[in-house]
Amino acid sequence: MARSNEPVIIGVGSHVVAIDPSTGTEIWRTKLKMAGLVTVSVAGRRVYAGASGELFCLDVATGDILWRNRLKGLGMGVVAFPGSSDLLVDAEAARQRQASGAAAL
Repeated sequence: MARSNEPVIIGVGSHVVAIDPSTGTEIWRTKLKMAGLVTVSVAGRRVYAGASGELFCLDVATGDILWRNRLKGLGMGVVAFPGSSDLLVDAEAARQRQASGAAAL
């Protein structure tokens, strides 16, 4: 969870986006690749983003790409970060509960 003065960092489409938590205003947007899914993890002043089997490191204040690692030989799969798999499982479970509830009606 972002502190009140820290941006909310999201992955959407092929971008990493920083949002002001007070106003909802976009602060910066960085395109990574032609990826449909971007995963993110924030650690201090760095944003780590996974897209199409590559790992990127961005500056949290500017969105500038500081480095990238192509993770050669590991394929084009989703780059998962600690804790993110729990979020994906929770989201899938909620989707299934919603679908079950709709089917019962």
